[in-house]
Amino acid sequence: MERNTAKSQILEEKLRRIQDDSKERNLLLSQKNKALQEKQDYEIYNATLKERNRIAREIHDNVGHVLSRSILMVGAAKTINKDPGMTAILKNLEDSLNHAMNSIRNSVHDLHDEAVNLEEVEKSLVHEFTFCSVQMVYDMTREVPREVKYCFISITKEAFANIMKHSNATKVQLILREHPGLYQLCIEDNGTNTFYDPEKSGIGIVNMKERVNALGGTIQIFTDKGFRIFITIPKCG
Repeated sequence: MERNTAKSQILEEKLRRIQDDSKERNLLLSQKNKALQEKQDYEIYNATLKERNRIAREIHDNVGHVLSRSILMVGAAKTINKDPGMTAILKNLEDSLNHAMNSIRNSVHDLHDEAVNLEEVEKSLVHEFTFCSVQMVYDMTREVPREVKYCFISITKEAFANIMKHSNATKVQLILREHPGLYQLCIEDNGTNTFYDPEKSGIGIVNMKERVNALGGTIQIFTDKGFRIFITIPKCG
């Protein structure tokens, strides 16, 4: 009985180990599959952005060029026209071509703006910032509004410039995070010297505040020791 009990306990322990190993392998496999799917999604996303930029360039270079030439030709025709009956026709044609040109410009502008990859741009800014090391945390979905993208990019550039100019930091932390109801940007360095007076700040700080205020957000800037900036922008709807 004692030997049988001992054997049974050994077998149960082996079974538990096998089950644990199986669960661990399944968990690792699930994590690998998830990582692979995220990588594939990201590649598709980047490919989509590149295609949008390609379409925007083709529209600008081809259709825009043809419309511009047509507008010039209509202008020339109006100049040499001596038939009163053609005046209204040429005017309507010119108005139509100008309207088409404006529509093309707006479409190209929208395609290009939506193609901005916020994460890639921020990584590029970090890579180009050689003043000191930067720890970047990016936790945002891909569907970030265009205005928020440009706001964060512009403020990151200005913050890095201020750090290089005024701070004695050896490390910077850059955090971009999306919450259920808001977007957040935090930039902080470990500097110890005092910045310039924020009440007498230059155009860069003023532009930061104006950008954030235009989006209904809040911005806090501290320059007593090093540089710290905290921004929150609410999600619309």
